[in-house]
Amino acid sequence: MRIDEIIETSPDPTFSFEFFPPKTDEAEALLHDALETLRELSPSFVSVTYGAGGSSRDRTIKVVRNLRFDHGLEAMAHLTCVGATKDEIRTVLQQMRDAGVDNVLALRGDPPGGEEKFAPTPGGFASSPELTQLIAEEFPFAIGGAAYPEPHPDARHEDDDVQTAKAKVAAGAKFLITQIFYDNSDYFSFVRRLRDEGVDVPVIPGLMPITSIGQSRGFLTKIGARIPEGYRRELDAREDDPEAVISLGISYATLQAAELLAQGAPGIHFITMNRSPATRAILATLRLHRPWERTPESPTSAGQPSLA
Repeated sequence: MRIDEIIETSPDPTFSFEFFPPKTDEAEALLHDALETLRELSPSFVSVTYGAGGSSRDRTIKVVRNLRFDHGLEAMAHLTCVGATKDEIRTVLQQMRDAGVDNVLALRGDPPGGEEKFAPTPGGFASSPELTQLIAEEFPFAIGGAAYPEPHPDARHEDDDVQTAKAKVAAGAKFLITQIFYDNSDYFSFVRRLRDEGVDVPVIPGLMPITSIGQSRGFLTKIGARIPEGYRRELDAREDDPEAVISLGISYATLQAAELLAQGAPGIHFITMNRSPATRAILATLRLHRPWERTPESPTSAGQPSLA
């Protein structure tokens, strides 16, 4: 089923999970365990990340096929412009269609390892709007796009991320999923600016609970996700207590998601890192308390959970 139709017809906000293709037998077993646990939560859909190169690409298609036919989950394949010509991307899209995929998240992709700036592959695409347009013109997929409440590392000016998202929608994207963020005011401001530009597609927040100090100093720094000062201070105070870090991360993400849903966000996309406990705890709490049924307050008064 198309994800844009799932979002439109769902009586409640959508909850979705993001996975990455395993590279080893041990990682595959970890993913299998997470899938078995998270499947019980009846996600609206799941997505699988994508890397340039044949083996990673093939794993993405395999995982998406398994998610749909072996686990009964609606799945979306990520697709990037990195390391492929237009004809090679057409071939990948055909393989996805043959595998029964209905949904694609069209991305530019990060520069290959060791390179600081993205450079188009000769004969390839220079941007995600270009990729989105090809898919929309030649394939029947429901297309999603990435959105950046905080500035993308390659943003040229303050309004660049809004204009890029607008271009993706104009090219055929039916919904947007944001990069990870930890201050809700960034999301509310971004969506408000999109609406001012006439962009009315659903914008699903992408959230990932912080479950280790290394994660907050490594991966999140790499992708440019800003951790609010109060939250950073509380994390650092628990540096020698890994379990306390996990508890704080789950609590913060639960409060963050509850506020987003209470203010009208159409759903939450959980970046799971192929693990289940944190996502399971957060989603169970949200479904118990159903914050989306509360009367929305003005987004201008909202921001981050009160750890500032």
